[in-house]
Amino acid sequence: METQEASPAKSHTSRHKCSACYKQFKKKEHLIAHMKVSYHSVHQPKCEVCYKHCKSLESLREHLTGPLPKANCSSIFSERGCDLCLKLFDSQSALIEHREICCLPAPRPFETISVSSTDSPVHTSDPIDEYNHDDRQQERPKAIALDCEMVGGGSDGSLDLCARVCLVDEDENVTFHSYVQPQIPVTDYRYEVTGLTEGQLKDAMPLKEVQERILEILYNGESVGKLRLDGGKARLLVGHDIEHGLDCLRMNYPDHLQRDTARYCPLMKTNLASHSLKYLTKKYLGYDIQCGFHDPYEDCVSVMRIYKRMRAQDHQLEGAKVSTLLDDGHNLLRNFEFSNKELEKMSPDELYEISRSNYRCWCLDSKCAL
Repeated sequence: METQEASPAKSHTSRHKCSACYKQFKKKEHLIAHMKVSYHSVHQPKCEVCYKHCKSLESLREHLTGPLPKANCSSIFSERGCDLCLKLFDSQSALIEHREICCLPAPRPFETISVSSTDSPVHTSDPIDEYNHDDRQQERPKAIALDCEMVGGGSDGSLDLCARVCLVDEDENVTFHSYVQPQIPVTDYRYEVTGLTEGQLKDAMPLKEVQERILEILYNGESVGKLRLDGGKARLLVGHDIEHGLDCLRMNYPDHLQRDTARYCPLMKTNLASHSLKYLTKKYLGYDIQCGFHDPYEDCVSVMRIYKRMRAQDHQLEGAKVSTLLDDGHNLLRNFEFSNKELEKMSPDELYEISRSNYRCWCLDSKCAL
């Protein structure tokens, strides 16, 4: 009899459910521990059917269309969801209209957009422009995309040497393009990938001059001190694996001004490893790149389009929270600065309210200056 009486009580044991990802825990302390390491926030990718938060867009894609999708979400999404941006629409007609805008055409090859010879450096726009008036100082920072093509140096050709560089602005205009003179002998031109030959690099621009031209564009007339503090008028640098490109150019640029599609959490794999730019372009823009020789202009345009698509996301920040969420890097990590006793008293919704992202969402770039 005692066992029969205890059984109903056991069946009514309450579980503690995360308000963001819906995981359930037997103990409140386990939910709190989960929230401390999950960094749930309004910036995480979210299913527009069930509102579950996911760590990355790849996780959300698996939730909606993967091998074992959530049945109800998958059914609704298959009818009214965009497989590129993963948004849900009210009707199939609205989806069709959206797809015409969301699925972009591939950029034209560089040779068809340049009015100058590809053997000469191209610099088609003034690097110091939008910020010439005091009343525009508070505009959001502008971005420049960078891509490099590498040839091989060293005895086995494995040392990456920058041989071609391209910079593109937000309107997909070329702000700078040049072949780069390698500082050591080239032992592998990697022609199958780069399409580069010895003749193209023979009279190329010296690396030091390339560095100066790139920094002129990125600094945009801003002082080094202001650049390191909050960016000022300087440009955001957009790219894929920016650190590698800068290393090959032997340059530095402040981390808080970099927007790297290879390191941005929502764009990473479910195990938080990086995707290739080729994969990201196909999945989020709808076209193929790098089908033959790699075109740095094509890569620049693609990475800029991905950045702008991420920046345009509307996470509907509540006014009271905006100031905290806009802090660049530091306050974003201040999760759960409460005692365990205080946290135990909070409901799952209240725990979610105090949770903060562990990365700076690019949507914030469109809401204020750095």
